[in-house]
Amino acid sequence: MAKAFWLTCPGTGELRIEQVPDPSDGEVRVRTLHSGVSRGTETLVFQGRVPESQWAAMRAPFQEGDFPAPVKYGYLNVGVVEAGVPELIGKTVFCLYPHQTHYVVPASSVTVVPSQVPAARAVLAGTVETAVNAVWDAAPQIGDRITVVGAGMVGASVAAVLAGLPATDVQLIDVDPTRAEVAAALGVGFAHPAEAAGDRDIVIHASATESGLTTSLQLLRYEGTVVELSWYGDNAVSVPLGEFFHSKRLTIRSSQVGGISPTRHRSYAARFQTALELLKDSRFDALITGHSDFDELPSLLPALSDGSLKALCQVIDYPI
Repeated sequence: MAKAFWLTCPGTGELRIEQVPDPSDGEVRVRTLHSGVSRGTETLVFQGRVPESQWAAMRAPFQEGDFPAPVKYGYLNVGVVEAGVPELIGKTVFCLYPHQTHYVVPASSVTVVPSQVPAARAVLAGTVETAVNAVWDAAPQIGDRITVVGAGMVGASVAAVLAGLPATDVQLIDVDPTRAEVAAALGVGFAHPAEAAGDRDIVIHASATESGLTTSLQLLRYEGTVVELSWYGDNAVSVPLGEFFHSKRLTIRSSQVGGISPTRHRSYAARFQTALELLKDSRFDALITGHSDFDELPSLLPALSDGSLKALCQVIDYPI
């Protein structure tokens, strides 16, 4: 038997008891150690704000139920294999599985976490993979001036990845002054939008706000590019295309983890392995801003959704 977190209706969730079968050939049973709440996407799901046109595209790999609710949703899960494929037993693995204490999946759906990556940090793998994809889409060059607008979980991950590029000036922008501590831990600069450096080669936008997108365009140099990472759910966004957009010959380019630029010649598995390699760096611990017990999920998701609990990645700890 297992416990799983379900969204029962927009804004309300509960823990349910579920039957977990024995693994068949080629499957593994995983006992969850930690899961992570992807604050941007999961809070939109929790609020019932996934547009009907995107219901199919937004399905998580092991989602049960349908949008808007009832639905079991989530995709940042790290656990230990307890049964199934012999060579995986005892291994710590990452899986795109919702918040659940135990589960059975095909062995091909789990990835072994390197021993140098602590299990709690490994819940960031899905988000860091998104950041890797964004950086591939942005295609920065050594010495570029790059700004990341929005110091949430995704934006901070992007800044952390970019910080390793030699001779690159990286600045993280947010309206929340406490994000300066995160930027310092990641080794990048920080500024409030009103004080942000201009004349940037690339701006990666991850604030999911109209004002953030406007700021991103304002900060670009002539013929600069905004890489749009934000997902707005059912919000309509106004873009100031009548001002400097044409005179400066600017570009807005979308980036979404569901697709890899064909210029990269990389598989999804290779991209994920890149994310795990990056997570060997302890700087990424700065993205984990809190821990909660699994049983707290029904009260935790409302607090994350309404902003009363401010967090980047909230790690969910499971009973031993």
